[in-house]
Amino acid sequence: MKNNILINTFKQKLSFLGWFYIIVVSICAVFAYLISPDNSPNANDIQLALAFKKPMTEAKFFKEKIDKEIHSGFFENAIFGEEKNYHLIPLKNYSKTKDSLFIEEYFGENISLRQAAITSYAWKDLGLKNENQFTEKEFITSQKYYLGTDRYGRDMFSRMLIGARVSLFIGIFSVIISLVIGTFVGAYAGYYGGKVDKVLMWIMNVIWSLPSLLLVIALSVAIGKGFYQIFIAIGLTMWVDVARIVRGQFLSLRHKEYVESAKLFGISDFRIMFKHIMPNIYSSLIVIATSNFATAILLEAGLSFLGLGISAPVPSWGNMIKEHYSYIVFDTYYLAIIPGLAIMFLVMSVNFIGNALRDVIDIQQN
Repeated sequence: MKNNILINTFKQKLSFLGWFYIIVVSICAVFAYLISPDNSPNANDIQLALAFKKPMTEAKFFKEKIDKEIHSGFFENAIFGEEKNYHLIPLKNYSKTKDSLFIEEYFGENISLRQAAITSYAWKDLGLKNENQFTEKEFITSQKYYLGTDRYGRDMFSRMLIGARVSLFIGIFSVIISLVIGTFVGAYAGYYGGKVDKVLMWIMNVIWSLPSLLLVIALSVAIGKGFYQIFIAIGLTMWVDVARIVRGQFLSLRHKEYVESAKLFGISDFRIMFKHIMPNIYSSLIVIATSNFATAILLEAGLSFLGLGISAPVPSWGNMIKEHYSYIVFDTYYLAIIPGLAIMFLVMSVNFIGNALRDVIDIQQN
């Protein structure tokens, strides 16, 4: 008895940690562009001079204005990222005189191109009358790279935040697609039985016999690479699990008294299936949905690692591992380890929650 209490307490703690991690990741995903140091679209500000910088590195930049009109508002920036009307030039140093501003561009630690790196800007070219009108806030900015930079000099922390959005959205939409298709197919197979059940079961068994990853690869090749194509492909491979569970539940419930009574009152089959029987299997659907959510995240990561998932420059945790797995034996191993750990913890968190829900359902059923 004491051991059972300890086990249940441990499972509750794991479930709490799972919920906590998923909530944190969800908040980061929703507000990714608002909290990212690099809030450009896809956090794709490439600075080759800053490649492979260590975590917590801070760099200064000169904002070189470009002739570009920006029409996006707050909500567009929060969803798609903020378009900039300037280029960022990494700085080694800068100075100003009465006539001009001089900037010394940074090319890397081991590169010395002092004369070639110094560029002068006359005050009138910057829209200023003299040096007294110069303000650092308008022309000089700094950025801290909390997780360092990747091989293209992009901010790893910002790309991790936006990659969380990709993983969560693909998991959610894939589960929705699998639930919709699986629920309808399983409900019709279990409720009507007979030839309808045999045909639908044959289709389910054929798809069930195919490896999930190979099926997703085949579908992604057929419908193309991209964000929407990936969650459609993953959703079309996971509906069989849902359909089999729904079918089994409908087979056991279709002869219950309340179902027979509904038929006697002339209620339509569709209403009986989805109004009277379906509410009794919601708990089972929740459990299979959590399992499919974790599976979808792993499938997306696997596809992106193979180069068949989300296309660059959109960041996903899977393609971030693909871009940097060859550096795992060097001192920049964290570029592949960090997204790998993020995927692992997310899948573990979903599984912890799924196990806790399963225990609750088992207690209620017993």
